Amino acid sequence: MAAPGIAPRILCIGIPVRDLTFRVESVPARGSKANASHLAEICGGNALNASIAIARLGGHVFFAGPMGDARETSSGFILDQMAQEGIDTTHIVRMPDMTTPVSAIMIDPSGERTLTIYRDPGLWRVKLPNADELLADCRAVLVESRCASFCVDLCAEARRRGIPVIVGVDRAMSLQDGLLTAASHLLFASEQVQETAGIADDAKALQRLARLTPAFLAATRGPLGTIWLNEAGEPEETAAFPVQAVDTLGAGDVFHGAFALGLAEGKGVPEALRFAAAAAALKCTRHGGGMAAPQRIEVEGFLRGRP
Repeated sequence: MAAPGIAPRILCIGIPVRDLTFRVESVPARGSKANASHLAEICGGNALNASIAIARLGGHVFFAGPMGDARETSSGFILDQMAQEGIDTTHIVRMPDMTTPVSAIMIDPSGERTLTIYRDPGLWRVKLPNADELLADCRAVLVESRCASFCVDLCAEARRRGIPVIVGVDRAMSLQDGLLTAASHLLFASEQVQETAGIADDAKALQRLARLTPAFLAATRGPLGTIWLNEAGEPEETAAFPVQAVDTLGAGDVFHGAFALGLAEGKGVPEALRFAAAAAALKCTRHGGGMAAPQRIEVEGFLRGRP
């Protein structure tokens, strides 16, 4: 637990993305085109969105992961944005002659997003700094599930040191994925937990995975809230907060970041989940992906108004 008044140091591991977002009345049909009513250029990526949320909620964020060549425009844009958020970027590894990921995202009036993304395959060959450097005074590690190839050993070392490792899962995992056992907390989305377990039921899918990993398991379900397994292996639910969603891009990442911060601050699982649900709900009420993550004062005020 972090000392009172001291922001907990949280290490986030992932691959930053430069996002181009377009607001459209509807996603155009194949072979057609449509005019967008708004364009925004923001930084994104699962771990980076979570980092922004953590920083705005009061955590001290250190980011580690690969980024493209120092000469390219995208990486410079992202680093500038990270600096404005107070995120420590000294552990980012620049990859010569490689491209920082770029995505094109269409957001319809319901807030649902459709996207395409390019990630340079060479980025996965990154070598992170040593564990002593990254884990010094660390209160939690948050990692994108897609980064297993270059961070499993680091995550396992974090667990040996008693540091919680929270994995944000946004795609189906292999049952042989090292993060299944290196993580202390696995946060899936409903679709991904069902696909990973091969069972079309969230609770049963979580219970099947519980036989393969000692990690805490949860699945987020958007407006239906979060389902999770308690210490007895029984499913419990944390309700979502009803809001008028205008942009769901990055909401899951904000949830992951807020949950990780909650654990680092010493919150129990139910309280951390409620804190995360509030942060994600507020994010959904505004455009901007992870850049629309709320401030701590907003979340605390929001929670005070809810029983």
